[in-house]
Amino acid sequence: MSDPRVAAIPVQDCGEDLVDIRVSGAFLVDERKHDPNGHYAHLRQGALDRLQHAQRLLPSGLRLLIVEGYRPPRLQRAYFQEYATELRHANPGWSDSLIHEAASRYVSPPQIAPHSAGAAVDLTLADQDGQEVDMGTRMNASPEESGGACYTHAESINPTARAHRETLCRAMSEAGFVNYPTEWWHFSYGDRYWALHSSQQTALYGPRDRA
Repeated sequence: MSDPRVAAIPVQDCGEDLVDIRVSGAFLVDERKHDPNGHYAHLRQGALDRLQHAQRLLPSGLRLLIVEGYRPPRLQRAYFQEYATELRHANPGWSDSLIHEAASRYVSPPQIAPHSAGAAVDLTLADQDGQEVDMGTRMNASPEESGGACYTHAESINPTARAHRETLCRAMSEAGFVNYPTEWWHFSYGDRYWALHSSQQTALYGPRDRA
């Protein structure tokens, strides 16, 4: 996300509403990121439509387990600053620009964050009983914690986890999402990062405040 080409993508917000993914009952929705206003369970309508398509593409016995969608800009700022502070303490010789670049590999800079546009979803796979399957690391494991195993195409994970990641990536990409390669669980549609990697001239969604 620190790539200047991402920030250079203009946004022409299409004005779609943020909608509650829980209403249809089509998805398993995890409560670990629950907030009093239910922000975590919202996405732009276009992203939700494609999420429904992705679920239909999964093989029998697997379902999407949604953990977090929309994230208010103020919360994104807090996450970014917290991680940047951790990196600064661990690497006191690093410059501010290097801290920003390293932090951006794991937490999107607030001004371009896909979650704050309602364009990104953090998710995993669950079996028919609703239990998470082996994906190689816990969701939201940092590169430092996981030794890089959080990277989507990490070679250090076991064959079962690798197969599960491939299944998830295939369904999500066929539905129109792009994956952020340092986080196997993160996919987006319509944001600046998606626009760059989909050869689009503009992003469909920009940051959105939700009461």
